[in-house]
Amino acid sequence: MESIASNIEAIREQIAAACREAGRDPSEVRLIAVSKTQPASLVKEAFDAGQIEFGESYVQEFLDKYEHPLLEHLPVEWHFIGHLQSNKIRSIIDKVRLIHGIDKFSTAEELSKRAFQHNLQVDYLLEVNTSGETSKYGMQPDEILSEAKALFHLPNITLRGLMTIASPNKIMARKEFRQLRALLESLKTIAPDPSKLTELSMGMSGDFEEAIHEGATMIRIGTAIFGWR
Repeated sequence: MESIASNIEAIREQIAAACREAGRDPSEVRLIAVSKTQPASLVKEAFDAGQIEFGESYVQEFLDKYEHPLLEHLPVEWHFIGHLQSNKIRSIIDKVRLIHGIDKFSTAEELSKRAFQHNLQVDYLLEVNTSGETSKYGMQPDEILSEAKALFHLPNITLRGLMTIASPNKIMARKEFRQLRALLESLKTIAPDPSKLTELSMGMSGDFEEAIHEGATMIRIGTAIFGWR
């Protein structure tokens, strides 16, 4: 059975290889270890292997890990990558580096309000439903530009880019990744400060190499690090 450390090393080698093929610098791609449903002990094991950034999807589970004795004093950088309800924002707003899954204007408004109350500047991504699957969260691609005009002016929060969960079919996934990159470029043309729009969170254990070829700056890997659970 492979160790978490060797899994992380193997994924980083795959990231580097995919970047070479795409003519990119591997430093442009950040590995987010998806630790949802995994115990704090395995997060600690991954941290000890050099992994700093972790993604969580469920608020209470995240809070339990955030406060866990094994992890609470470590310089872990937490990302919230799951669907985030407005009434849960206050619980995590001061604990995460980046929120990946804002999928409607009202949630962004609540995020802005809570950030103002806490005197914080919070970075977030818009989730886009590129696959069109009704089971997935996210704004529709044709909504992004019109919604963003108002989002850019919400105080205390900064839109940093886009996130998607692609179709399971790799050919379709690559098209969807390409679409997300094109959407980000379109957003830059209307943004007050285009230099802040730098992130494409796309690609998971089964399709991260395709995502890297299409410009991913963050890939979210769970199973290939921690195994099936």
